[in-house]
This record gives sequence, C-alpha cells and structure tokens, in this order.
Amino acid sequence: MKPPPTPGLVNRVIALTLLLLTFTGTLGLGAVWMRQGISSTANSNRALEDRITQVERRLDEVNAEVATAVNPDALLRQNTSMRLALAAPREIQIARPPGSPELRLAAKRNQEIFRLGATSADSAGAFRVVTASLH
Repeated sequence: MKPPPTPGLVNRVIALTLLLLTFTGTLGLGAVWMRQGISSTANSNRALEDRITQVERRLDEVNAEVATAVNPDALLRQNTSMRLALAAPREIQIARPPGSPELRLAAKRNQEIFRLGATSADSAGAFRVVTASLH
C-alpha cells in the first residue's frame, strides 16, 4: 500500500492551481479589455472618416457653385438681369506682364530667401551668393 500524500504537497498543488487560474483569468480579462479598446478606436476612426467624407462632399458642392457663378455666361446673365451695363474688357485694356508666370511666381515665393542671402553677403563682405535662373 501506498502512503497518503503529505498535506504540504496537497497545499502546494492547490495553491499552484489557484495561481494558474488567476493568471489565465487575468490574461483573458486583459485580452477582452484590449479588444474593447481596439473596437472603440475603430468606431471613432469610422466616425472621423464619415465626417471627412461629408466635408469633402460639401467642399465639392461649394466648388461647383463657385465654378457656376464665375462662368462667363452666368456673369453676362447677371449683368443683364441686374442692369449693371458692364462690358467685357477689350484686348487693349488687358495688360499682360512679360515672361513666364511660373518664373515670376517662383521668384516671388523665393524672394525672401534671396534677399536674406544678399543682405548677409553685403554686410559680411566675406562671401558672395550666386543664384541661377530658370531661363
């Protein structure tokens, strides 16, 4: 016959079993908590995407209204309906600046950079800034 197990061994087995159940229960609750967080984040992202879609749709509508209002035919109709007696400009009244508009816009955008380089070179006198043009 086998002697019965000692009470210390039985207590250890019960304690380890309870510890294992507590650990797996904690892991299960952590997984549920993470899934709930992921779900709430996904719902808020979906709501933001819907809002962005609505704003883009409204922006397209406003752009279409502006394009309709700026249409030359619509402007002529408004001119006659409001009796403004405005006339389209003649070619002699239009002033067209010489050169490429892209180069003018690039020079205007980069004007501050070139001005800073020129003032620092003039004040220091030690170096000279060389710029290239896009002709």
